[in-house]
Amino acid sequence: MNNNPYELNAKNTNQLIEQDLSLKSRRYLEITGVKQVESFDSEEFLLETTLGFLHIKGHNLQMKNLDVEKGHVAIKGKINELCYIDEYNSGKAKGIFSKLFK
Repeated sequence: MNNNPYELNAKNTNQLIEQDLSLKSRRYLEITGVKQVESFDSEEFLLETTLGFLHIKGHNLQMKNLDVEKGHVAIKGKINELCYIDEYNSGKAKGIFSKLFK
């Protein structure tokens, strides 16, 4: 049995879990597959998504659209970095979580 979460859906069938990211001119980011917004401010967002935690860094970041039922989030501002945090990056995840939740 394949245990790769990127290739299994919630029922553990071999169906790819989908998520879309659309970045327009580094100024507007649309994301699908968002389960929850863990934290955010004008420089960082931490989102729980269907493919793991997504850490977004930038300047003057603002949430422009949030539809948790559909799993859609839109963020406006200058986007500098997008990084998924999972068990392969657990050291980085601990650092980010401790920084965000002091």
